Amino acid sequence: MTTPHLQIGFLFNHDCTHQIAHTAPIICELVALGQDVTVVTSCDTQEQQVKKIIAGCAARVRFVHIDINRISRAINTVAGAVLPFRRIANLRDNLGLFAGFDALVVPETTSALLKSHFNLDVRLIYLPHGAGDRSIGFRDVTRFFDFVLLPGAKTRERMVRRKLVRPGHHAVIGYPKFDTIDMAARPRFFGNDRPTVLYNPHFDPILSSWWDMGMAVLEWFARQDEYNLIFAPHVMLFRRRLHTSVEHRRIRYRWSIPERLRNLSHILIDTGSTRSVDMSYALAADIYLGDASSQVYEWICNPRPCIFLNSHNARWQDNPSYTHWNMGQVIDRVSALPHALAVARQQQARFDAHQRAAFAATFHTVPGQSASRRAAEEIVYYLLQDKREAA
Repeated sequence: MTTPHLQIGFLFNHDCTHQIAHTAPIICELVALGQDVTVVTSCDTQEQQVKKIIAGCAARVRFVHIDINRISRAINTVAGAVLPFRRIANLRDNLGLFAGFDALVVPETTSALLKSHFNLDVRLIYLPHGAGDRSIGFRDVTRFFDFVLLPGAKTRERMVRRKLVRPGHHAVIGYPKFDTIDMAARPRFFGNDRPTVLYNPHFDPILSSWWDMGMAVLEWFARQDEYNLIFAPHVMLFRRRLHTSVEHRRIRYRWSIPERLRNLSHILIDTGSTRSVDMSYALAADIYLGDASSQVYEWICNPRPCIFLNSHNARWQDNPSYTHWNMGQVIDRVSALPHALAVARQQQARFDAHQRAAFAATFHTVPGQSASRRAAEEIVYYLLQDKREAA
């Protein structure tokens, strides 16, 4: 008995490419299962990145580019500074396209507006782009999705406790992004043998260490000669000047990095290239320095020292939104950084087992089977069951 053909769309509706690797690897697996897949992108760089990831099956996939009209572009010039206006307009202006799919797979929650505000009758399938602990990843908006694909037991248990997912409408499949990465790679970015620190601040106006500590961190690394530094923040930090946190009701202005810090042989500054999102830096560095980014969970694929900057006086102990801070040292001032770095390797003995356990809880794995394949099979199974129940 042959499997019925399903029309499945993959929507990438963002101005950056950091979300793509979380769902794009599933595309070729769905094609291999005989399904019809359409990739919908809102900018050329997204389409290029998707085609790079799915090179083996791209010729069998339909690509559609969406955009907003002239009036919406004018509004976006102003509103885009504080709201994801362009993304919302793309949803509103393309309801007819989305209605033609049996399901739409997305790596973000703005697309929930298709259900909550635009009343679109399409099955929405959500796979979070990351496996972090921030409270924003566990909001009520998750309930608008028909089917949720989860990376591991940690995320599932927290979502179940909050009743964000329900039986038969979610599945634990692992982390498709890992299917695209050579986890044994160890890229080199410096011509010396100094330990390399990866500083990876988030963009959230409250949680990020960038505003209150970031420049002091760069200045300290510029003056010393014991460490290399890779400064690779979340790609959204330098994408815009004004950052708004709806969750924390805070707006902050992001300043530029002085040129004198950009031309040092022991500091690499990357504010948004492909290397910022393909784990190149996470695989290359020796010590992680960060705050709220989910990238720390990618970092512990190979357990190594972590240092977390508590720039906002968080009461983080026993707080599930800061679970990752249990995987390393936590400091609340830049003056404590030299000592934390000096003892990082020695301190790692305290955190190694915790990092390994956290990785296992965060990312479900099955020997000999990829997360992308599991995701594809779960999507097809869910949609076919859904059609039978609706018949």
